[in-house]
Amino acid sequence: MKNTEAILETNKKQKEFYNDIKQNFFTKRWAKVRNGILNKIRKNIGVHDQAYDLHRQWFGDLSDKKVLDLGCFSGNNLSFEIASKSKQYLGIDLSDVAIAKLNQRLKDIPSANAIAIDFLSDEFQEKDYDLIYAYGVLHHFENTDVLIKRLKEKLSPNGIIISYDPLETSIPIKILRTIYRPFQSDAAWEWPFTKKTFYKYNTAFNIIERRGILGKSKYVALFNLLPLSQEKKTKIGQQWHNHDWEQSRVSDKVLFSCMHLTMLMKNK
Repeated sequence: MKNTEAILETNKKQKEFYNDIKQNFFTKRWAKVRNGILNKIRKNIGVHDQAYDLHRQWFGDLSDKKVLDLGCFSGNNLSFEIASKSKQYLGIDLSDVAIAKLNQRLKDIPSANAIAIDFLSDEFQEKDYDLIYAYGVLHHFENTDVLIKRLKEKLSPNGIIISYDPLETSIPIKILRTIYRPFQSDAAWEWPFTKKTFYKYNTAFNIIERRGILGKSKYVALFNLLPLSQEKKTKIGQQWHNHDWEQSRVSDKVLFSCMHLTMLMKNK
């Protein structure tokens, strides 16, 4: 597993990739499935907005919070909202091209700023964040131990982390990812959570709440091939999603059947 110096070198390549995204055929095909079919399923069964609404609940009152939007690119779905409501906001990403776009969006918010910098770099000195929002970010670090150490350094004593990342703990998804990985153009910084990864976070932080997304409900993609009405398919998909959403709070078995994981973690 890579040490900090090796990760910093990988991140230089990651910066080049995101400054001028050039995906190969296989990565484009996977992105089409992920952002096409799966996003359609999310919207139909209510996942898409539900996760963001949950994050808003977890944020609490942002008016007195110093917030780090980690790996935000040019702004995720909640970046501008967080920046507008927080006491102090900083968005960071490897891509200076993306950060320039985000700063344009933030120009009328005096308490908000964005910089292109590596989270693990010694150049990033700021700390004592009340909230670190990491949407689709934590799985970009191969060495979980190095990342956890850095996260704990940057959090205030009572600080929280809100994360959202892919899981590869479901057997069908693990098989698909194993087949796809040799052809993946961004494989060097894509490390979906394993059970071991999850338990490392569970040891390092207090996981106040967690939810799994697209467990049983991921099979709606196959279910849609059946000759049933769209209303019937949507109803069944919603029932399966509600099962995933609620049971993943308490059941590791259900959680690890899911494709994505979102967590509210508090510093110990």
